[in-house]
Amino acid sequence: MTRKLALALAAALLPLSSVPAAETRTIPGIADPYRADAFVAEPMPAIDAALARAKQSGKPVLLVMGTGACHDSAWLANLLATDRFAPVRARYEIVYADIGMPHIRGLGRNPEVAKRFGFRIKGTPTVAILSGDGAVLNRKAAPKWRNAASRSDDDIYDELIG
Repeated sequence: MTRKLALALAAALLPLSSVPAAETRTIPGIADPYRADAFVAEPMPAIDAALARAKQSGKPVLLVMGTGACHDSAWLANLLATDRFAPVRARYEIVYADIGMPHIRGLGRNPEVAKRFGFRIKGTPTVAILSGDGAVLNRKAAPKWRNAASRSDDDIYDELIG
């Protein structure tokens, strides 16, 4: 009974706690930068098409494995759609593959995408740079994008343009 009372008291006092508000960033022209509809529900045909285009053009493929409901995935997709990131869009064949959130049990989708490129998803987005033949060119860096919403725009730009 004492434990229940302590939990009830803690729950009642929680709203009184001074918790700093999370920083909310904006992207001009985007109503909610933490939601995106760029992610393809059935991504394999889009990936195959991007790889075929990459083989022809010599451009690498930027495969963003995430979901529009993930704030980091959505932030990255929305940021890449801005005018500032037009050079990134020109440099890569970009595919947004909806893999859900496989690092959270029961929320993953399209597991064949990660498997095809040899990834075990630890967070979203996971951003793979692929050659036209499908080889992963950034194996170590790909999983490090799961904090995309907290990275600076300059950081993201510099990493993708090099």
